[in-house]
Amino acid sequence: MSKAASLPSDITSALPPGYTIRELQKSDRADVLSVLAVLTTVGDITDTAWDERFDYISKHDDTYTILCIVDDEGKVCATGSLIVERKFIRNCGLVGHIEDIAVAKDKQGKKLGLRMINALDYIAERSGCYKSILDCSESNRVFYEKCGFKFAGIEMAHYYNK
Repeated sequence: MSKAASLPSDITSALPPGYTIRELQKSDRADVLSVLAVLTTVGDITDTAWDERFDYISKHDDTYTILCIVDDEGKVCATGSLIVERKFIRNCGLVGHIEDIAVAKDKQGKKLGLRMINALDYIAERSGCYKSILDCSESNRVFYEKCGFKFAGIEMAHYYNK
């Protein structure tokens, strides 16, 4: 059973009428890249690069979950990722990293981001994670607090010139 198919009805029924949530499909390339461009720089991803990354992620489905919310025409309107990190601390515990939450500009305001967070957080807990974490800008802090997350520190990054 797919992870999206195992979501409880209180998550799936909270979507607006005509919207469904499912796992990423290889054919979602154009829609997903367009939605992600709302969030950050995507780059020029070729079909080959997409296929290689999709195949890698699919083979490691115990680590990666990428969900899409689609409208009644099958167009991807929102996406988000969960990466499960395997740790030595906390009895070799698992931590869920929620990443790349993005909603198409013309679909914002429908609580699709909230529903995506709810779904990924549920999957993280069901996967055995002892917590889920995410990084966000200060301007998005209130949104994530509404999703049940608490401020837990300061994010640091070291970017490389590539």
